[in-house]
Amino acid sequence: MSFKPGAHLSLPSTETHPLAGRTILQIIPELEAGGAERTAVDIAKGLTDAGARALVATEGGRLVAELQAKGGVWLPFPAASKNPVAMLFNIRKLARLCKQEGVELIHARSRAPAWVALGAARLLKLPFVTTYHGSYNSRSAVKTLYNSVMARGDVVIANSHYTAGLIQAKHPVAGDRVRVVNRGTNFSAFAPAAVGAERVQALRKAWGVEPHQRIVLLPGRLTNWKGQRVLIEAARLMRDGGDTDTAFILAGDAQGRDGYVRELDALIAKAGLEGRVKRVGHCTDMPAAMLSAAVVAVPSTDPEAFGRVAVEAQAMGTPVVVSDLGAVPETVLAPPQTAPSERTGWHVPPGDAAALAAGLNEALALRPSARDALARRARVHVERNFSLEAMVAETLDVYCALLER
Repeated sequence: MSFKPGAHLSLPSTETHPLAGRTILQIIPELEAGGAERTAVDIAKGLTDAGARALVATEGGRLVAELQAKGGVWLPFPAASKNPVAMLFNIRKLARLCKQEGVELIHARSRAPAWVALGAARLLKLPFVTTYHGSYNSRSAVKTLYNSVMARGDVVIANSHYTAGLIQAKHPVAGDRVRVVNRGTNFSAFAPAAVGAERVQALRKAWGVEPHQRIVLLPGRLTNWKGQRVLIEAARLMRDGGDTDTAFILAGDAQGRDGYVRELDALIAKAGLEGRVKRVGHCTDMPAAMLSAAVVAVPSTDPEAFGRVAVEAQAMGTPVVVSDLGAVPETVLAPPQTAPSERTGWHVPPGDAAALAAGLNEALALRPSARDALARRARVHVERNFSLEAMVAETLDVYCALLER
């Protein structure tokens, strides 16, 4: 089986897709907000559009309604369980479910359910696909073995070249079964023309942003490695350097990390940034959030497996300043890897608040003509490399190749 990067199945509209009438099951712990979860819903829609049955075995979550609205089928399943005994029982349970539903291929998107899915797929002699969505911690032999299930697919999808390199380094057994399929973005939703001014104004009002204030936005759940503390320190440096009209918005759920939230609030108070740095919780209108921002910051201190936020920001024409770490720099063109005239954002050293402040200041200082030119370059760049349509087509190509063997 061989794949040509960038080449995927293209059919005249009058022809039936090879997956029409086939049944594909994805398994993921929960359908909450996140890259892996969003991808599962997007692929389910792509399968439905191709005439296939798209099943998702999962505990549930806020994206279930969207999955069902797009034609996917939710199969309630204890996919989040990490209890070894429960996982053994779940193998038989999933195998029975697959037989009942006529499943022809299983695609796992997380480690614990991947072990269950691998067992069921081997019992039923079904093709098994994994997507390696994260740079998993492997500080012990036991953890490395646990993670290795994500490299045991008949095809192992990596969501970035960074992730593909991790798989090859940590799990050589994956060999030539690794295929890079970049995370795709829905550019019809993430388009400046698709967002009315009233949506932007509604967010600014909800966030308590004054009319004269520019917004630096950090979208992401409130967890240490997302870099909220680094942005708070950068905000202090910018304030001390004379910035008086920038609001810093931390948009994301705490997801039970109450101790970290208290730590952030204490840092904001200590720096005297109350009213300038705001925690606004989960945002349900990210296109408007991106458009409302003068700059989007992605100051992660641990590697990210993909740069979804940076891609979405560039699609909206908003400058981005990102940590030069993990896969995120793959999505943002910046010197020295590219000429200054081709820049679509800024790379800064991770954990360096002064460098982050300098990058933010440079982005905020762009003249209107330079900002417009950067926005046009960024939109072209992400449309060319990170479209939802390409991700769906390439993933469905993987399914077709395995089912034709």
